[in-house]
Amino acid sequence: MDIILLENVEGLGTRGDRVQVARGYARNFLLPRDLALPATSAGARMFEETERARRTRTDKEQRAAEALAKQMKDVSLTIHAQVGEDEKLFGSVTTQDIADALKERGFSVDRRQVQLEEPLKVLGVYWVDVKLFQDISTTLKVWVAKQEGAE
Repeated sequence: MDIILLENVEGLGTRGDRVQVARGYARNFLLPRDLALPATSAGARMFEETERARRTRTDKEQRAAEALAKQMKDVSLTIHAQVGEDEKLFGSVTTQDIADALKERGFSVDRRQVQLEEPLKVLGVYWVDVKLFQDISTTLKVWVAKQEGAE
């Protein structure tokens, strides 16, 4: 049976490929999971429509990410934390803390977009990458400072 793949299927092909598979494999696995469409003229038209909509949505998301990266280019955040002896933090500054600080500044960023190798546990200045889209990212300066009134 001829099908058009809607997603990448390991060992079979990539999105948009037209491949020949066993009828049972297509009927029982690929089609119910929306991984493929029958390679008929109607299926080809449906694939083209969904592909056009996906490209439009991806282009829109990419433009929005580029605009956000341009706005965030020179952003510097200060996060206040309680410290103990030797200037070490009680707890740590996490991706969620950085995302919350960005939201307070008016930037809509999910914590999963903030790229930290490990939580920040010492006072200081850090450069933190924020991945906004597939290959669009920006770098922020994050100051971890002692919370006033905390000893």
